[in-house]
Amino acid sequence: MKGNMNNMMKQMQKMQKKMMKAQDELHEMTFEASAGGGMVTVVANGKKEITDVQIKEEVIDPDDAEMLQDLILAATNDVLKQIDDKTNDTMGQFTKGLNMPGMF
Repeated sequence: MKGNMNNMMKQMQKMQKKMMKAQDELHEMTFEASAGGGMVTVVANGKKEITDVQIKEEVIDPDDAEMLQDLILAATNDVLKQIDDKTNDTMGQFTKGLNMPGMF
């Protein structure tokens, strides 16, 4: 019985190392989304940190700041969704078959 417990603990430690490696790799990834046909582009890393925002000059209209704000929001929400989807896909492989709500 004790041998089974030690073996299970070793396997859990291996899985934990794999999870940490996968998470580190996710954090190093770059994600990009654009809105308005490429007028606004938002770049983020896997830690959900926005690293760059590019705005084409022709979309800057002082009389229509709301449109630019909407494009920035759309691109930002899209890039964050990409990160969430990739994180769920990558980290989900470790929790398949386990009922652990709110784990990721």
